Amino acid sequence: MGIRELGGIVHRHPVLVAAVVIWSLIWKGLALWRAARAQQPAWFVVLLVANTAGLLEIAYLAFVAPRGSTEPSRAGTSA
Repeated sequence: MGIRELGGIVHRHPVLVAAVVIWSLIWKGLALWRAARAQQPAWFVVLLVANTAGLLEIAYLAFVAPRGSTEPSRAGTSA
């Protein structure tokens, strides 16, 4: 599939393309945020570079990202 064919898809189905872009950005944002909060720089870079329409991001959130609170640890601090 060449550039012209991709351009044709965008012009024929702009709502579908916009929906896929929004879907991907939402999942990418959630996964990047979780990877950064969990101090997982390798996952952060992979998620940032790979464009998988949300599939890799969903897999990361479901199977790799730590569960529970995403608040940074406050061990060793007194309140």
